[in-house]
Amino acid sequence: MPRSPFIVIVACIALVSAACTRSEPATSRQTASGEVAPARGATGLSGLTDSVSARADKGRIRGAESAPIWLVEISDFQCPYCKRWHDDTYAGIDSEFVKTGKVRLAYLNYPIPSLHPNARVASEAAMCASVQGKFWALHESLFITQQSWASEKDPMPKLDSLATAAGVDAKSWRACMATHATVPLIDADIDRSRQAGVQSTPTFFVGDQKILGAYPLDTFRLAINTQLAKAKAKASP
Repeated sequence: MPRSPFIVIVACIALVSAACTRSEPATSRQTASGEVAPARGATGLSGLTDSVSARADKGRIRGAESAPIWLVEISDFQCPYCKRWHDDTYAGIDSEFVKTGKVRLAYLNYPIPSLHPNARVASEAAMCASVQGKFWALHESLFITQQSWASEKDPMPKLDSLATAAGVDAKSWRACMATHATVPLIDADIDRSRQAGVQSTPTFFVGDQKILGAYPLDTFRLAINTQLAKAKAKASP
């Protein structure tokens, strides 16, 4: 079984590439060791146990529970570098490692409103879709169509259209958006990311390796294979 994606050592060697950097000062506590673990007794990634958060939490994870390592993507739907990673790298990782049971992938929201004014509502759109098990379909659409909704003063009509096309029950999705039901989950993502030392998007944790920026598939392939070898060595008697 893989370790929790939040039990990571951020003091490890980090790769750094192009990324969107948060300008607001971090207000959350960061532990001296850089380790971040789920709240005691919590289920899922967020540490939240209400039914909406639990369903949304589960929906943004893909891959086999038996996968030996985690890849945690910390991202902003309006960040151009996050889109670059999605367009150039995500599909290869998904087909080569996630669908083959080697890696379990999780998405954490880290919207940066100072740079991307529509990022937070896009995160809500994705997580409200996740409540219905449609996160990954909307995740795909949000990045593909980023330029069409990112500059809108009111992005909701386009987000509504994308969510409907992704297969959500429109009435339930709109109610989720109107009540901001997934905001606690998004805030928990931001808090955990800050505790792990995240300041920019996209940031990734591949096992115990931190990667900052939109690196190509070959970089992630090397990191993943290294982590898989480490996991195999630890599992050997």
